[in-house]
Amino acid sequence: MSLIAENLSAVHEQIDRYAERAGRSSDTVNLIAVAKTKPQEAVVEALRAGQMIFGENRVQESQGKYPDLRADWPEMELHLIGPLQTNKTKDALALFDVIHTVDRPKLVRSIAKESQALGRCPKLLIQVNTGEEDQKAGVLPSDVEALVQFTREENLPLAGLMCIPPVEDAPSGHFGFLKRMADELDLPWVSMGMSGDYQTAVELGATHIRVGSAIFGTRPPLNT
Repeated sequence: MSLIAENLSAVHEQIDRYAERAGRSSDTVNLIAVAKTKPQEAVVEALRAGQMIFGENRVQESQGKYPDLRADWPEMELHLIGPLQTNKTKDALALFDVIHTVDRPKLVRSIAKESQALGRCPKLLIQVNTGEEDQKAGVLPSDVEALVQFTREENLPLAGLMCIPPVEDAPSGHFGFLKRMADELDLPWVSMGMSGDYQTAVELGATHIRVGSAIFGTRPPLNT
C-alpha cells in the first residue's frame, strides 16, 4: 500500500470515529483531497486508492493536471476551493464540478452569464468570511443572506456555504456558526475543516472537508 493510500485510510478512520461521536453517519461526510501544488502522479495514486473527489486552488494548474485523467476516471469530481477571478469564470465552469468560493455579486453575474453560454454550471458554495478578516476572501456574515438571495434569483445551483476560520481562533465557534447559518438558509452543504481541524468539523456537521497535507504530505518550500 502506498503512503498516500495509507494516509487516506487513516483519515477515513478519523472521519468514522468523529462522525460516530456526533451521532451521524460517516457516509454524509465527503472527503475532498486537496492536491494543490502536487504532481499528477500523486493524484493518480489517490485515485488508485479509491479517492474520487479532489480540490484545487487555481484554475490554470488544474487545467494542466486533470482533463486527461477524466477519460480513465470519469466518476472523478473536481472542486475549486481557491479564489476565482471573473476573467477565469469560463475556464472554471468548463472544468470544475463544484466551486466553493463564490463571494460577490459580480462573480455571481459572471457565472450566470458563462453558464448560459456553456450550457452547464457547477454546484456553488458561498465562502463566508466568518472571522471578518480584511486580508481574507469571502462575504461578511451580515451580507450572506443577500448574496444567497441574489444567487438564487439568478437560478444558479447554490448548494451551501464554506469557511476558513482565522488561524489564531479555535475553529469550533466558526464551524458551529457556519452550520447554523446554512441551516437557517436551507442550504444542505457545509464545507469546513482542513488537515488540522477536520475532526472538529465532522463533529459539528461538515458535509465536505478539505484535507491536503494529511493525505499528500506537506508542501515543498517555495524556491527563493
